[in-house]
Amino acid sequence: MARISAVLAIFTLGMFGVAEARSAWEPLVFDPSGYSQTPTKCDRLAAHPLDPFKVADGVSQSGVDLPAAIAACQAAVEADPDNPRLNYQLARVYGYSGQGEKAYPYRAAAVAADYPQSLFVVGFLHLYGLNEQPLDVCRAGELIHRAALYGRSAALVGYPRYVLQGLFHDCDLPMQREEMLAFLAHERGLIGGDYYRGMLVDMLEEQVKARWPESADASKGQE
Repeated sequence: MARISAVLAIFTLGMFGVAEARSAWEPLVFDPSGYSQTPTKCDRLAAHPLDPFKVADGVSQSGVDLPAAIAACQAAVEADPDNPRLNYQLARVYGYSGQGEKAYPYRAAAVAADYPQSLFVVGFLHLYGLNEQPLDVCRAGELIHRAALYGRSAALVGYPRYVLQGLFHDCDLPMQREEMLAFLAHERGLIGGDYYRGMLVDMLEEQVKARWPESADASKGQE
């Protein structure tokens, strides 16, 4: 687990101490090449369909064979403990099986490695205290913002939405109008011809612009 520990130290210093404005944003790039990309039985049984770094087709929640997936992912993580994809997938199937307390360390390992899929998922769980993940709104905001920086679709719309709702008003988080608009513009480039996703982006853009004057720091409106 040495690699996970080293990444966690860098991640903690570089992420959780950040609250400065990001006037220009380019999506962060996660490089999976440091970890095995060979599909395992865990990948075939437990990959998330929307995970951009999955190495198998992915299985919906309702389609997961939980006993088989748990056994396969336990074996995969034991064989390759630093692989954040496998840690995320083991956490996923533990969570689906109602064993959130067992999922916790594997979620933490995937987040420590900055695995984009895990950032939004674990952030969302923290936001509402779901599946044995402690309720921690500010931690949720940090992770969801980080996921947005990686260009994860759910976070690109989720972070502005949660800021608009005032959920992060007590948190030391970057809440810059221009960055949120950049997140939404990036999401617009991902949606293709999806009418409903496009409508959602339109609505959030209108709300951000209406709530804060040009170039405003949205955190000022959270007080």
